[in-house]
Amino acid sequence: MSVLRLSNVTKSFGATQVLRGIDLEVNEGEMICLIGASGSGKSTLLRTINLLEPIDEGEIWFDGQDISLPDVAPQPIRRKIGLVFQSFNLFPHMTAVENVLLAPSRVFKRSKKDLLPEVMQLFEQFNLKDRMQAYPDQLSGGQQQRVAIVRALAMRPRIMLFDEVTSALDPELVSEVLDTLLKLKAQNMTMILATHEMGFAREAADRVCVLDGGKIIETGTPDQIFNAPQTKRAQAFLASVL
Repeated sequence: MSVLRLSNVTKSFGATQVLRGIDLEVNEGEMICLIGASGSGKSTLLRTINLLEPIDEGEIWFDGQDISLPDVAPQPIRRKIGLVFQSFNLFPHMTAVENVLLAPSRVFKRSKKDLLPEVMQLFEQFNLKDRMQAYPDQLSGGQQQRVAIVRALAMRPRIMLFDEVTSALDPELVSEVLDTLLKLKAQNMTMILATHEMGFAREAADRVCVLDGGKIIETGTPDQIFNAPQTKRAQAFLASVL
């Protein structure tokens, strides 16, 4: 069942066209990895899905609603579409658990005490229970990124978007964040990842989309994309990173 469908999505910043007619359909429980060189449009694509950037043309359908229409209120949509960035964006003056409790207590109009058992379960699930009372500067980069993921999950999203969530981490911390994504996949979370982690995309993705110049130039299973890319530009990109 389709959760998200993009049709001919275009986006420009001034005279620079960043997305050039993106078509993409995402099914329930699917993990899609977006790969491509820096500047190919991956981050902008995620930001349009989350309604952080309005599109110029095309349609974005989410759960049967065209969310790209100008009269659609973005906040209710963003509550259902979690977005985690490469920079953790945790409030430095709040503990990990306070960071996670802030948004759902306001949005769901529930007390933090009432929400705490659910949030504690998330911390425990992602091996962070002993770090709940730590401040961001007391956490490793990998722990901060996992707290950012828990914060997004506390909003009970229908779909999760990840924008290069390992690119700011030291190499030894990358695996703990990727393990978190594998746990979400095992729970059937619908996910779109912009990533430079080719090994992870090859092993974990249901589908891989190659972006180049603001277009999806090729899409397929990891086996198809990594072992038998069809387009010369996809072949050239993969040759440069593998």
